[in-house]
Amino acid sequence: MGLGGHETPDPPSAAPVTFAGTGGLRLIGDAHGDPADPAVVLLHGGGQTRHAWGRTAAMLAASGWWAVSLDLRGHGDSDWVPDGDYSVSALAADLHAVTEQLGRAPAVVGASLGGLTALVAEGEPPGPFARAIVLVDVAPRMEPDGVQRIVDFMTRHPNGFADLDEAADAVAAYAVHRPRPTDLSGLRKNLRLGDDGRYRWHWDPAMMTGDRRTGASGSPERMEEAARRLRVPTLLVRGRMSDLLSEAGARAFLDLVPHARYADVSGAGHMVAGDHNDAFTHAVLDFLHEADIR
Repeated sequence: MGLGGHETPDPPSAAPVTFAGTGGLRLIGDAHGDPADPAVVLLHGGGQTRHAWGRTAAMLAASGWWAVSLDLRGHGDSDWVPDGDYSVSALAADLHAVTEQLGRAPAVVGASLGGLTALVAEGEPPGPFARAIVLVDVAPRMEPDGVQRIVDFMTRHPNGFADLDEAADAVAAYAVHRPRPTDLSGLRKNLRLGDDGRYRWHWDPAMMTGDRRTGASGSPERMEEAARRLRVPTLLVRGRMSDLLSEAGARAFLDLVPHARYADVSGAGHMVAGDHNDAFTHAVLDFLHEADIR
């Protein structure tokens, strides 16, 4: 789950990094800050790329964190998977592989599909692995209509777009609460230009087909069991205007994880970091500071 949409330009200080996922899969990321600082890994939502975290990663780095934003398998510049396995189990295995290469336990911030990845990686064997978990507008119980609206968006334009303006129109029709951008340079990062001259979302179309589509096997019951096993400091961030995670769904998660903290970002929808980035990032920074995991 997630949405291909507005991306924030990466600061000049971002350094490219490459990790090996399961089976040697090449995973591409950007690193912000000093590698000697405590690590935080940022995982985007389905249909997005690592560039969704540009401003947040820069703010984390300025606050003394080494922030690594990753393209999930099949997204952005990371490898597509020959067998089409984009299940949450495969994504979680990639996260464990990345953590091993980091050589230390990171904090993990996961939005939507990235959040489910972090939840499974921490709450199922061979977890635990993280120092803290931040789940962004995702919990075991999601609103079916909101999920379907994202699936419809991601599958509505299989032949792509003639230009960036056409893609921006599609995003604006989905994110009606957000003004249509006039600068489309960020959106370009979420698209790839094909040999036919058309722009398509920067992810493998196989993610949305068959039994191994993105998020497959991420049933609510499985997510609830993983949530019950969480012992690390945990923050749930909800966009108050979200049509995916309701207040009731958030409260149900907090019942499962009594030690978790909760932040409700007003004026934000499902793409919380994109809608109100500063408010979102300050909530994350406050949580990491109060968790005292440095």
